[in-house]
Amino acid sequence: MKLPSGSESYALRDASKIPPDSDPESEDDIPLDRPREDLDLAYELKTLSKNSTKPSAITDSLLRDGSGSNGSDQDVVPSGNKRRYSVSTTHEFMLYTPDEEQAVTRKLDRRLVLFVAGLYLLSFLDRSNIGNARIAGLSQDLKLSSSQYEWLLTAFYITYVLVRFPGVNLMAHQIRYILFEWMTLLYRLIPPHIYIAVCVASWGLIASLQSVTNSFSAMLILRALLGVSEAAFGPGVPFYLSFFYKRDELALRTGLFISAAPLATSFASSLAWVITKAGKRNQISPWRMLFLLEGFPSMVVAVFAWYWIPDSPETARYLIQREKEVAKVRLGIEKEHESDGGKGKGLNIKEILTTLVDPKCYFTAAMFFSCNVAFSSLPVFLPTILEEMGYSDLAAHGLSAPPYLLAFLVVLGTASLSDRFRSRSTFVCFHALLGALGYSIIAIAGWRRASSTWRYIGIFPAAAGFFSAISIIITWTINNQDSSSKKGTGVAMLNIIGQLGPLVGTKLYPDSDKPFYVRGMSICAAFMLAVCLLSWSLRIVLQRENSRRNVLHSTPTDGDGEGLVSRTEKVNRYQQFRYML
Repeated sequence: MKLPSGSESYALRDASKIPPDSDPESEDDIPLDRPREDLDLAYELKTLSKNSTKPSAITDSLLRDGSGSNGSDQDVVPSGNKRRYSVSTTHEFMLYTPDEEQAVTRKLDRRLVLFVAGLYLLSFLDRSNIGNARIAGLSQDLKLSSSQYEWLLTAFYITYVLVRFPGVNLMAHQIRYILFEWMTLLYRLIPPHIYIAVCVASWGLIASLQSVTNSFSAMLILRALLGVSEAAFGPGVPFYLSFFYKRDELALRTGLFISAAPLATSFASSLAWVITKAGKRNQISPWRMLFLLEGFPSMVVAVFAWYWIPDSPETARYLIQREKEVAKVRLGIEKEHESDGGKGKGLNIKEILTTLVDPKCYFTAAMFFSCNVAFSSLPVFLPTILEEMGYSDLAAHGLSAPPYLLAFLVVLGTASLSDRFRSRSTFVCFHALLGALGYSIIAIAGWRRASSTWRYIGIFPAAAGFFSAISIIITWTINNQDSSSKKGTGVAMLNIIGQLGPLVGTKLYPDSDKPFYVRGMSICAAFMLAVCLLSWSLRIVLQRENSRRNVLHSTPTDGDGEGLVSRTEKVNRYQQFRYML
């Protein structure tokens, strides 16, 4: 366990050795030979003033059994049968049990992560339903060509990055778009409950307005604005969750969040099937009903988000005071590893610039780019692909759901195992190969003119592969930054470069390649193979860096490469940090 630098240090001891009748205010020697059978193992976090025993005097023996190196126990604050704590000019400590910590994380999982995942579900629903709208009559009513439909998809992703494009039919000059992915950093500057609520209300309104458009130009503008509002929200959520969870807890929570995407896709397909069937019996076009019914709920939920989203563990309205204290303290030790000591609310410009020139960030960004080629293309084209296989439009909607339901379950399982084994690269490699296998099956089956059943089977590993890989890549990026400013910058870079992938992915399925789309499927398979190679290369780079730091600072490592930090307060936090492999 780490003893942080400065005038503060933390002591860990077994609460079962604390006498039941001890005075929490007392600083006298405490007998440690009186076991307590009715009290679980607890973590005691104690702040020592500058006048107290120096951190260097607290040795391994204190960490093991509560005794100091000089044989005195005067710096150990006892705990009685109840959870008691004292605050004074000399001592300030808190006590919590593993059961309390588990209760806090479970409550955050139920109340925070699931709610944020629900917001992302609504976001992805509004983003990807254009594929269902296309076969529900959008292209016919607006008289869209294949090229124009591709521009509707591209317009959404253009607003994720700074890029120049030649003029579209309705524009005679080139357009510059703002670097909206940097809005991820606003999570550090604007209270998240305000920021998230505004984002949700914005995309709900814009998505609903798509139902009243009558021209390609109007739809194009709305799709671009939809991209702005969603770029402000989704890419920064894993960074936001790092305010509440430890490094080895983040993959599962990011997985819960990302799994809303395949769930939304399957839900969109099922809902589109119902709306399309009902729309044929009234005068409103099915695709207009689809946009309205899937967009309007976001505006209602935005009101709840304002009151429900906490800015930090201390402001979570569903945690009682004791749970807020536990939620804060349990992150305190880990945040001491960070280069900013877990302190500060703003942005550190020096750390932002350091992250921008860090080659390791570009590895994960390149992986994210490659995954997004597949991630952005298959969901919006799958209903069309299934229809081209010979299925009716209603059957195409229904058959789009099962692959994403499987992907939903695989993402959750993968994230849980990744946290348990404290490993990222292994799971990215496996799922990248799984995705490549799926796309290869689809491409080969199309090339050989095999049964459509084979092509449909290939969709299952393809969807499970790229959704799972993306969830781990995002988590990996956050894990390997040692301050909040670096984490925010890393996520922004990940998305700026990564969201160039959809500009490629949305161009892979032109009408000229139907019904087999062999070229598009083959390109997606190649990009997923690239993800595997990049992941393993980054693992090698990180292993060498961890080894270099271990040799320089004589710091042991554990598990899959995330090391134990030095116990001396004089070692720089940067030198203590170890990369997760």
